Amino acid sequence: MRLLTIVGNRPQFIKAWPFSRAASDLGLEEAVLHTGQHYDAGLSDVFFEELELAPPRYRLAAGGGTAAEQLAAMLPGIESAIREVEPHWVIVFGDTNSTLAGSLAAASAQTPLAHIEAGLRSHDRSMPEEINRILSDRLSQALFCPSQLAVDNLAREGIHEGVHEVGDVMRDVADLVAPLARERSTALTDHKLTRQGYLLLTVHRQANAAAAPLRRIATAIDELDEPVIFPTHPRTRALIDELELDFGTNAKLVEPLGLLDFTALLMSARAVLTDSGGIQKEAYWHGVPCVTLRDATEWPETIDAGWNELVGTDPTAITAAAAAAAPGPKRGNLYGNGRAAHSIARVLATMAR
Repeated sequence: MRLLTIVGNRPQFIKAWPFSRAASDLGLEEAVLHTGQHYDAGLSDVFFEELELAPPRYRLAAGGGTAAEQLAAMLPGIESAIREVEPHWVIVFGDTNSTLAGSLAAASAQTPLAHIEAGLRSHDRSMPEEINRILSDRLSQALFCPSQLAVDNLAREGIHEGVHEVGDVMRDVADLVAPLARERSTALTDHKLTRQGYLLLTVHRQANAAAAPLRRIATAIDELDEPVIFPTHPRTRALIDELELDFGTNAKLVEPLGLLDFTALLMSARAVLTDSGGIQKEAYWHGVPCVTLRDATEWPETIDAGWNELVGTDPTAITAAAAAAAPGPKRGNLYGNGRAAHSIARVLATMAR
């Protein structure tokens, strides 16, 4: 069986790692296409090197720009790869423009589509990611959900066929990476940090990488009285420089980090402040309180579990939540048992075209 896996940004490179291993274990033939949505070496090449991933067979150059511009850059190359590989399945992850481009190309070629992380909903259609999720789910023949809530979301939209609750491949990654990060990373000593003695900040969402919300976040961080380490997305960093924003003397802005160093910093932080979807789950798995700089999330189970708080970008709410952040109740087994990738590969191997 032949697979064409579409990836384009940092989280997707990471999610593809356990899936590619599982597909190989079952003898599935996989070709990987990198759309070039993330083209900066710190957000792209480092993950292929660090995780020892084979170079993608196809590499496009979508780059930045609007969603329409990215889709226009991606679709011809993905369609060409589908014609060449003739895959039994096109595989897409998550909710990016690369996800949507892969979904549209598969539908156009009438090739079965498998969506990993299907059924997630923030119920906020002002988020481009929400539209990408909805459209990709509508076009998919195999929908791999990380939770029962995701299954229920699809059912409410009338999607029942091809739905599988398998857990989250990022749980697989967390289990694989944690011991490697403890063993190999020197990030804490490199940045002169101590365990539980700092906050970790990430900001990259389109809604927050804009002048007004980024100013509010900077104001909040400036008011905190403990060290803050801030691996800065290139898009966010460019706006920070343009606006000459000051995050205060306790904040240290650094270049994007590899997976092992970032995981090491996350595991040892007192709390994480983020607008990332994936980091909300990673914080939960590693027992780190999370403050989410958004008004809605597609991972509400982390809030219900008492380990995550939504605060938006109001400076007062951010500083209060950061000061009060503390471990929640005993953690349950959210989003699977670390075997999601193998479950997905087994399902695909048994589903004939």
